[in-house]
Amino acid sequence: MTIKARLLNKSYGSTNAVVDLSLTASHAGVLGLLGANGAGKSTLIKMLTGSLTPNSGDAEINGFSIVKERVSAQAQIGYLPEAVNGFEGLYVLEFLRFVANAKGFFKDAADFEINRIIEVLTLEEVLTSQLGRLSKGWRQRAWLAQAVLGDPPVLFLDEPTDGLDPIQKSAIRAILKRMGRSKTIVMSTHILEEAELLCQDLAIMRHGQIADAGPIKNFLSENGRLEPKVKMLIGDYKSEISGDA
Repeated sequence: MTIKARLLNKSYGSTNAVVDLSLTASHAGVLGLLGANGAGKSTLIKMLTGSLTPNSGDAEINGFSIVKERVSAQAQIGYLPEAVNGFEGLYVLEFLRFVANAKGFFKDAADFEINRIIEVLTLEEVLTSQLGRLSKGWRQRAWLAQAVLGDPPVLFLDEPTDGLDPIQKSAIRAILKRMGRSKTIVMSTHILEEAELLCQDLAIMRHGQIADAGPIKNFLSENGRLEPKVKMLIGDYKSEISGDA
C-alpha cells in the first residue's frame, strides 16, 4: 500500500495550484492533508486519483503510474470527492449496483460485495431511498460506500465529514478509524480535532507545496494539540482551519 508522488505540478492559467510537490505514504493508516482553502489539497487529491492530469510530474499507486497506467492505478483506489452529487434519481441500492458493475463485479460477486458494504456502513434503512432525497449525512455515507466498494487498498477522501452534524461526524470518523487499520487513507480536512483523532501522519500544504510532513507526534504541542504548529506553518493564508469538531 504505497503512494509515491514526484514533482507534481498543476496550474490553471496563470495560477499555480500545485508546485513541484512530492509526497510518500507507505503503510496502513490515515495521512491527514491539512491547509487553508486554496492551498491545493483538492487539486492534489484529484491528480493522485487520476481525475485530473498534472502538467508535469507523476504519482505511483502501489507501483502503477497514475499518468501512464491510469486504469491499473485507479483499480487500487477508492475516492470520495469533496462535493458528493450526481445520480440523484438512483435509489441507493441501484447506485451501489451501478458502481459494483463499473468496478467489474457482476451477479453473485456483485451481490456479495454490495451486501458486505451495506453491513460495513449500515445502509439498510436507506437502500430504497433516492440519493437526491437523502440527508447530507446519509448521502455522504452512500458515497463513502461507493469509494470502499471492492475493498481497494488505498482511499482518497476529500473533506469526508464537511457539513455533517456532530452525530454524523462521529459515525463517519468511527468507520474511518476502523478502515485505517488495514488501508492507506489520504484524507483532507480543515478540522484539527478530526486530524488529532484519526491521523497517524500529516502533510501540511501551503501555496501548493508541502510545508512540512511526518508523524503526527511531530506537530503536537505540549498539551497534545495541533493548532499552534499547523497555524504557524500555514502562515499568511486567511485560514479556515477550524478547531470545531
